Amino acid sequence: MATKALTKQKAASVEARKFITRVYAWMTLALFISGALAWIISNTPSILNLVWKSKYVFYGLAVGEIIFVFWFTAVIEKIKPVTAVIAFIFYSILNGVTLSAIFAIFKLNSIYLIFLVSALMFAAMSVYGMFTKTHINSFFRYLSMLMIGLVIAFVINWFLKSDIFSWIISFVSVILFMILTAYDTNKIVKASELADGSDTYKKASVYGALELYIDFIGIFLSLLKLFGREKD
Repeated sequence: MATKALTKQKAASVEARKFITRVYAWMTLALFISGALAWIISNTPSILNLVWKSKYVFYGLAVGEIIFVFWFTAVIEKIKPVTAVIAFIFYSILNGVTLSAIFAIFKLNSIYLIFLVSALMFAAMSVYGMFTKTHINSFFRYLSMLMIGLVIAFVINWFLKSDIFSWIISFVSVILFMILTAYDTNKIVKASELADGSDTYKKASVYGALELYIDFIGIFLSLLKLFGREKD
């Protein structure tokens, strides 16, 4: 009986590690796709001009990404794992098109440095989320309120065009996405404890990767807005 229990425990531990590995593997792949595509577009003037010839393109892409996240959240339980993967890759491609603008605005060494800083901050908060004994789930209500507040502030500043207000929004965004990184990582770890290798958990690993991907991009763009050095 003890041997069976130990074997079952080891199998659960293996599945948990596989689940977490899948999450970070999908997230890493998505970041690579987005970054590579953004760099390629930024170095191809014809494509860059085609994408950004209208001032409404950026907002159209941004709205499209938001719609995708809501759609993905709504259908994740109904679709097949391969469909979830294809959809996630499509999202990373869409985001890569949006990110192409940063290469046209900011100096390359500044982008690389802030990406490294973002990766370190993300890693630190992710590790915290994995091992903390604090009940991070209790923060969700406050995080939701903060996110709504930031959206409202962003809309207001779209009309005000205040540099100081923009700086405050970016600073708060860094803090928000750092906390979200710990929160989402903690959720992923708890989910891994129940992982059994089924299609449900294969899809859950893709969804977890999407959450962490958004957290990382949020940290990166907020830091870039605060400390990025623009081209002359």
